[in-house]
Amino acid sequence: MTVPPKVTPRAFERLAEINEDTDTPKALRVAVEGGGCSGFQYEIKLDDPAEDDLVLEGGGQKVVVDSVSLPFLADAVIDFSEELIGARFTIENPNASSSCGCGTSFSM
Repeated sequence: MTVPPKVTPRAFERLAEINEDTDTPKALRVAVEGGGCSGFQYEIKLDDPAEDDLVLEGGGQKVVVDSVSLPFLADAVIDFSEELIGARFTIENPNASSSCGCGTSFSM
């Protein structure tokens, strides 16, 4: 059985901040697609949950992962990071054998 990714409280809090100014709150979609400088890349965007999504909920917010991306994100941690270079959602993925400097691409 695949262990679903975890979402940190900080990531849910940031999503709540993003959604507080809108009448139609969106879920944070985390997907994996082919491409990027290491073979796979993450796509993180605001979206509506779809029928086959895994929905992770916290603090009234939703993070969704489609069934195709789920195996690539098993046991990963979805977080929100604020650094000097900028604030962004990040993914700590134990399945990735290597990743590139930009943090959005990885290989397995």
